[in-house]
Amino acid sequence: MSTERDTSVPSDEPLTPEGMAAGWTAMPDMVEDDGEQEGGTDRLMSQDEIDTMLGFSSGDEKDGRNGIQAIVDSGSVAYERLPMLEIIFERLVRLLSTSLRNFFTDNVEVTLESIRSVRFGDYVNSISQPALLSVFKAEEWDNFGLITIESSLIYSVLDAMFGGKRGQPAPRIDGRPFTSIEIRMIRRVIELVLGDAEAAFKPLSPVRFNVDRVESNPRFVSISRPANAAIRVELKFDMEGRGGALHIVLPYATIEPIRELLLESFMGEKLGRDPTWENHLATEVWQADVDVTCVLHETRMPLKRVMKLEIGDTLMFDARPDATVSLRCGDFIVTEGRIGRVDGKIAVQVVSPLRRSKTTIAAFDSLASHLGATT
Repeated sequence: MSTERDTSVPSDEPLTPEGMAAGWTAMPDMVEDDGEQEGGTDRLMSQDEIDTMLGFSSGDEKDGRNGIQAIVDSGSVAYERLPMLEIIFERLVRLLSTSLRNFFTDNVEVTLESIRSVRFGDYVNSISQPALLSVFKAEEWDNFGLITIESSLIYSVLDAMFGGKRGQPAPRIDGRPFTSIEIRMIRRVIELVLGDAEAAFKPLSPVRFNVDRVESNPRFVSISRPANAAIRVELKFDMEGRGGALHIVLPYATIEPIRELLLESFMGEKLGRDPTWENHLATEVWQADVDVTCVLHETRMPLKRVMKLEIGDTLMFDARPDATVSLRCGDFIVTEGRIGRVDGKIAVQVVSPLRRSKTTIAAFDSLASHLGATT
């Protein structure tokens, strides 16, 4: 037998504020009792559970992502998965600092502000106007990248190139598009940045960056789908009170051909390669002494016959006196020769070219040319 609780308010009693408050206070208990009878499916969620579902973390879980926030962030790719990128762009900063000082004949400080993973569409929508955007093509990777120069940097570069005073911010002229002369001057700076970017990528993967076009409207730089992930590198330029930001955007599809190389981790500025050590090792290998064995002939015979050999026995070889012999270094056949005699000593005349290893012949040739040039 089941009993039901009558939670209705009698109609003949007046509805007072105290009665309403008592009714609201008793409602959570009634809901909990009903939930227990039905299997606990109507339980109210606590505030912590609501925060967890929405993805709001607190306490020690500030870096965590869960709930709806985890679903939203699942499409982004963290640049930390490509550790070589940070080393490459740090090298780019050092190269740019020298190149821009020579270009402007003035002190220019370049700093790497951040390297982030963004969606290409979100980045394009966040570009503030006016700005100049240059689309460049990576020839070896057969894809495109983007360089964005903010307005503050544009006016600072133009002011510095046309003889503006130092220590004063460049004047900003709004309400007009950039002239062809201004775009051509900014294009020279973009080509300088791309040239140093080629030098920064060269130790890892040689590539050529060519300027495809320069645009002022972000709608005309659709080099990737809006939902695709891209790497955004922010560089800060400071020219004694003048300057601004420059962004380099590389879609993940562009750097896909060298993704395996970017996943590697090397220590040092030379990306794990030390030319001095390589030259020293090649020199020592080139001057190393090896044992060369002259094999007159080889034959196979039963072990029973070998065990019965005695002093004075003669072994007949299936070879003529003028037959060639093989010169071996370990188990590797170097070349062939012919037995002879010189000044009462046995000699071998080489009759065929040396059989060089295909993997080391290039290294030996380069080392030989290097030693010849130094001597």
